[in-house]
Amino acid sequence: MNAMKNKVQLIGHVGQEPEVKIFGEGKKVVNLSLATNESYTNSKGEKVEDTQWHRVKAWGKVAEIIEKYVTKGKEIAIEGKLTYSDYVDKDGVKRYLTEVVANDVLLLGK
Repeated sequence: MNAMKNKVQLIGHVGQEPEVKIFGEGKKVVNLSLATNESYTNSKGEKVEDTQWHRVKAWGKVAEIIEKYVTKGKEIAIEGKLTYSDYVDKDGVKRYLTEVVANDVLLLGK
């Protein structure tokens, strides 16, 4: 049961070109946004499209795969875990950040 703790699986489309950063020893991290869509019919019988945006971060081999094969608009599946952090912005306001740290990626579509 421990394998199921803090596990996230998402399928969606990449919202912008992945941002790659390289650290001193050549270690890579990739940041991207992923849009997931859901359609449903509301109480008035109208079809509603709901899009949720997710911040995704990947390190190492997963980052290299994303850097090489993933572009804006590409459909991908990711698996990872949720992380939370906070920081104080330049105006002194405390901000909260939720990200999915991907440990696996699957390229979908064409």
